[in-house]
Amino acid sequence: MRLTLIHPCIGRIPGRRYIRSWQMEPLPAAHLAGLTPPDVELTFWDDRMEAIPYDAPTDLVALSVETYTARRAYQIASEYRRRGVPVVMGGFHATLQPEEVASYAEAVVVGEAEETWPRLLDDFRAGRLRREYRAAQRPDISRTLPDRRLFRGKRYLPVALVEAGRGCTFHCEFCAIQSAFGATQTRRGVETIVREIAGMPDRRRLFFFVDDNVVAHPREAKELFRALVPLGIRWVGQATVTMAQDEELLDLMRRSGCQGVLIGLESLDPRNLADMNKAFNADRLPPAQVVRRLHAHGLRVYATFVFGYDHDTADSFEEALDFAVGERIFMVAFNHLTPFPGTPLYDRLAREERLLYPRWWLDPRYRYGQVPFRTAVPPEEIDRRCVALRKRFYSPGSILRRMGNLTNVARGRMLHPYLFINLLLRREAALREQYPLGDLAFRGPLLPVAGAPALA
Repeated sequence: MRLTLIHPCIGRIPGRRYIRSWQMEPLPAAHLAGLTPPDVELTFWDDRMEAIPYDAPTDLVALSVETYTARRAYQIASEYRRRGVPVVMGGFHATLQPEEVASYAEAVVVGEAEETWPRLLDDFRAGRLRREYRAAQRPDISRTLPDRRLFRGKRYLPVALVEAGRGCTFHCEFCAIQSAFGATQTRRGVETIVREIAGMPDRRRLFFFVDDNVVAHPREAKELFRALVPLGIRWVGQATVTMAQDEELLDLMRRSGCQGVLIGLESLDPRNLADMNKAFNADRLPPAQVVRRLHAHGLRVYATFVFGYDHDTADSFEEALDFAVGERIFMVAFNHLTPFPGTPLYDRLAREERLLYPRWWLDPRYRYGQVPFRTAVPPEEIDRRCVALRKRFYSPGSILRRMGNLTNVARGRMLHPYLFINLLLRREAALREQYPLGDLAFRGPLLPVAGAPALA
């Protein structure tokens, strides 16, 4: 059996190179490869960096789909369908919008793949492929190991993605992760994670724990960090402000090789935090104290802010910028609020009839960076101001000022990475805006599965 795995890009503009910072290893593809029997002939194509050879012989094509890549995934599926090759899809978007995805896939995997993927392959070989494969419950991922051999020869950013836990225990209104996993988190075994990292050929690379909250369960997180200490690696991850209250946790993170963490500050207005069901951000420590405590432990900060909630005003943008520069944060993302399907935010905006595009991810008028719903601050102003904030935060003056925080440059040892990352993000500050969803060179309508409605 010949199986082709494809990672779709967000979109493509003819004649323009794909955005470099979007080109990290696609871990879902490696997880599927690790679940695939060894007698299957496996081929992998990354749509972000290479042309897909649609006419190359294959028996089955599989794509992992996110909301931003859905339109492009349906274009790819249409090309294979014209050639008579069946396509299966899974991923977050397939989990949250299975009926939509079923219009463009012969089979849809809803939820996690550890139990359903082997069954799907068996059914396909036996000629009894079903329309939907749904996990009855969350699977045991304690011994799950990805197969990274399919990444060989690909020019990814020098960052190795590793998963310690899957899901998040918080209930943030805008988060598709909590919707997909029911606000729960399962974890891989510490021994499995250590074996995975120790078996990688180049442990000098930076490791990125892709968990949405690597410290969701502090006891288990501390166990992992203690096990990482002897490996001598450098890693980054995503976490919540709650970690700032646990000095032992912060110390273990530093000793285990943590270089920094992404934390979702989201807003400096407690009313917005309450609306997004993230009041815990303000209930414990003020954001400035959170950042300073992380800096005191030698941990760099990548903070995210989101604009579009009802208590945002024109002043909210300047306050966020002043805070980020004043606290000399390493990196900051100034983002617009995005209502992902299947989230409480999307459902609320639909009830309030505020959506400008009911299926914005399929609407050809929509571009990356746009706010697809009516807001207190006009949507187009949010778009414009987010771009302006990025340009100003990554301006030469701001970069030099934030170098004064010795944690950012590790007393000179991190000077080159600091400058490289900040200058790269300065160059890309506006490149993402107005980026199309789907390949603009694609010709013809999307081709749905026989008998299914065409949705775009």
